[in-house]
Amino acid sequence: MAKLMLYRDIKYRELFDGICRLAGGTYQDDWQDIAGSLVAMAAAHGFSGNIWNCFLSHVIANNENVFSCACEITGFADGSINDFARMDFAEFRRLFGCDMEALDSLYHTGIFSLIGSYSSAEGAGQVFNQEVRDSIVRLASSLSEAKSDEEFFLSVVKFYKEYGVGKFGLHKAFSVMHRDGHVMINPITKTADNRLSDLVGYEQQKQKLIENTEAFVSGRPANNCLLFGDAGTGKSTSIKALLNEYYSRGLRMIELYKHQLKDLPEVIRQIKNRNYRFIVYMDDLSFEDFETDYKYLKAVIEGGLERKPDNVLIYATSNRRHLIRENYTDKIRSDDELHTADTVQEKLSLAYRFGVTVYFGKPDKRSFQQIVRTLALRKGISMSDDELMLEANKWEIAHGGMTGRTAEQFIIHLQSIGAV
Repeated sequence: MAKLMLYRDIKYRELFDGICRLAGGTYQDDWQDIAGSLVAMAAAHGFSGNIWNCFLSHVIANNENVFSCACEITGFADGSINDFARMDFAEFRRLFGCDMEALDSLYHTGIFSLIGSYSSAEGAGQVFNQEVRDSIVRLASSLSEAKSDEEFFLSVVKFYKEYGVGKFGLHKAFSVMHRDGHVMINPITKTADNRLSDLVGYEQQKQKLIENTEAFVSGRPANNCLLFGDAGTGKSTSIKALLNEYYSRGLRMIELYKHQLKDLPEVIRQIKNRNYRFIVYMDDLSFEDFETDYKYLKAVIEGGLERKPDNVLIYATSNRRHLIRENYTDKIRSDDELHTADTVQEKLSLAYRFGVTVYFGKPDKRSFQQIVRTLALRKGISMSDDELMLEANKWEIAHGGMTGRTAEQFIIHLQSIGAV
């Protein structure tokens, strides 16, 4: 650790220090604890193969410093910072070259040979999705096979350019929370694997979303989006599906709740200089008469002195077209406020700041039945069409009407009773 310059702020610092001591042949009474922690880390992350090298790759992939953050943007950092990085990577390469059999001989055990050829349990672990987990395992293999310090250096640069660095590089979605008075953006480790093709129907609505998001991830001008309409029609599902469609092209999503709108400027400050495209996702957004937090959102979208960064868009869903509760008396009363038109415009102005608005309405009976048929076919439901439609009609009458959500719940019900 004393020899590192840029990579001194190590995640899992205690475990890293322990590995350095073991690799250096410094006998420690707690070597079993260090080996056990390494195995536990590998199980949590889903690593396999040489988990010693996987851990070191994980450390490199997570370390946000001036060099790694520059590489995720340019692919290669200019200037003397490269020399400091090369010095650090030379030390890392020594750790990658550690002989597991020699450690077994030194500590009179067979544990380290097992660590060098670890087989993980089925699944991707609880920290990363499978794609990111596999990328770190491949990085470990590439770095362990590097024939020179320069080859090691170039492999790390390539990884940073392709996947990024730190939590924003290695995760798809994030939530916002407060910790010790600070606004924290934390990874969401398990996300739904929705695809736009999973949503039956609504082709025009999906196309509008695709066009705007495609422009956004391609670096072209794009608009904030408001998806409004009836409950259970696929608004939230559509936005979540965009994350899976465009994650590999640098799209990330941060979920923000209405009560967190005051934190939005700080969230944007933390992400505005990163080489990713961020959608701030607000689900079921609406405001009552007495709520005024929507003014924070208005200022961020359009109206503050600081321009909203080009790598940030806001996508929101709502059952209300104009987001803020409106009363008939807003238009006709004159006793409480002199300029009643101003009251109406104040409430409409938030929705007007979304450049793309997409309406999701309840399907008619024919469309609802087609959704049911399509979902039943996908799930292998073995009922005649007449029986399926009869049962679907009964279900929707008792469960909230004809919506995509009702159709999906009906199919789940059929699966639960074994109608496959």
